[in-house]
Amino acid sequence: MKTVALCAVALMVSATAFAQNIALPAPQKSGGKPLMEALSQRQSARAFSDRALSEQTLSNLLWAAYGFNRDGMRTAPSANNRQEFEIYVALQTGLYLYNAKDNALELVKKEDLRSKTGKQGFVGVAPLNLVYVYNTGKMGDEKMAYADCGFISQNVYLYCASEGLATVVRGFVDREDLAKAIGLKSGYAITLSQTVGYPKE
Repeated sequence: MKTVALCAVALMVSATAFAQNIALPAPQKSGGKPLMEALSQRQSARAFSDRALSEQTLSNLLWAAYGFNRDGMRTAPSANNRQEFEIYVALQTGLYLYNAKDNALELVKKEDLRSKTGKQGFVGVAPLNLVYVYNTGKMGDEKMAYADCGFISQNVYLYCASEGLATVVRGFVDREDLAKAIGLKSGYAITLSQTVGYPKE
């Protein structure tokens, strides 16, 4: 009887291993380290623990990266306020698209694509990889798109420095292969990826 019960639990876990859309908790917009202290501790890391991030941490991090901080405006600037970026969130439970307006993760694929987000071994170990994708119809100038991507990724760096997380932004990405894995439509292009997690002890 005990074995049957354990099997039933295992089946339930297996069935729910890949989540559907995730409604994130409201981001915490206060607290953290002072700006100058976060700047002094900002650094790139390439060794990550596989420890998962909480939904609250995900919410805070994504809001810091590219959330709305006032009417229709983002935490990161963009040329002519074109807001051309979308952030794909690669977790062990699947690939999601960050919906900043609803503060939610929209399921794109029930597949762990973390290892596809870069060519370094640590990308498949870290709990989170962000993929920065821009709408070429909104921003045809690739140079300006990369500049705007830099603002977003720096926000992530500062949040991570404030919260004791490790991160590194990466250009060593097979963009064509990753675009196919994501299922990107024509008119969208990948700029960079960024790995986030707890430091490996």
